[in-house]
Amino acid sequence: MSGGTSRERVLGRVRRALADVPRHERPRDHPVPRDYRLTHGTRTPADAAALLAANLTDYRAVVHRTDEGGLPALVAGLLGRRGARRVVVPPGLPDAWLAPELLAAAGVEQVADSPALTTRALDGVDSVVTGCALAIAETGTIVLDAGPGQGRRALTLVPDHHVCVVRVADQVVDSVPRALARLAPDRPLTWISGPSATSDIELDRVEGVHGPRTLEVVLLDGTGPR
Repeated sequence: MSGGTSRERVLGRVRRALADVPRHERPRDHPVPRDYRLTHGTRTPADAAALLAANLTDYRAVVHRTDEGGLPALVAGLLGRRGARRVVVPPGLPDAWLAPELLAAAGVEQVADSPALTTRALDGVDSVVTGCALAIAETGTIVLDAGPGQGRRALTLVPDHHVCVVRVADQVVDSVPRALARLAPDRPLTWISGPSATSDIELDRVEGVHGPRTLEVVLLDGTGPR
């Protein structure tokens, strides 16, 4: 068939394929069933957090667990052991998560992303600390949606070290369907399962190609919605 745009040619073929199907039987007249399984089995919040930690570890993320009181010292320690000298902090990150005196003692300088840093400036930053939108236990996935405390996508793709804090009480969900029910489809979603990695044709794994080489996830206990 010649003539018309590619779209018109494709739609024409679809119409011809459906020509002998009664209109009331065509797919558009029947809603898609949504009764699929939302989660595999039943688990408590503690079970979900444990499964998330196990799957994150399997993806080569480094998992830590603490409460809100221990978080500032843990974050400062992670940055110090990493040898980070500059850490970018997105707008809206809770002040209680970082202790300036502990960061200073570790030799770490906070860098604000306001005004927005250039890509070149971000490339000169060692680490980034963010929150998240939620985390999925069954897949070991962290989801960012550029909300408060997460920042724009470039903040978590350019620096080589990402520390991400997940509130266990209200941000861990069992499955992808349960995650999708809570996420806004018009937000810029970034799904992270472990550090950035790829493999060549010989299956040699290389990390840090499309994002941070090291992902450290802090599961924060004992906190509710903010």
